[in-house]
Amino acid sequence: MNLLYDSTYYIASIGLIAIGLYIMLVKKNLIKVIIGLCIFETGINLLLIVMGYISHGTAPVFSQTGLSAGKMVDPTPQALVLTSIVIGVAVLALALSLAVRLHEHYGTLNLRKIRDLKW
Repeated sequence: MNLLYDSTYYIASIGLIAIGLYIMLVKKNLIKVIIGLCIFETGINLLLIVMGYISHGTAPVFSQTGLSAGKMVDPTPQALVLTSIVIGVAVLALALSLAVRLHEHYGTLNLRKIRDLKW
């Protein structure tokens, strides 16, 4: 039971990554592919946070004297995830603006139809 409880977040993050990858590879609609990219990114962010988590740990800023280094939470994964969230929002905005422009130009968001059209 304890092993399942400890690995729940790992399983959830791998599930989100798998669902996002499946959507990006299988779906034909560009908006659905963008949604799959967001789900994939969320799974990666969750995996990074889970890898840096220590049960009953404390932040290094609030550490007491004599506290072992094994009980301090590493702030690096949290900083990486914050940076990743900002980059993800920028990529999402760019992808949606490109989707709008593609729809204006071609009249469809189906990636296979867009690929078959001539310039």
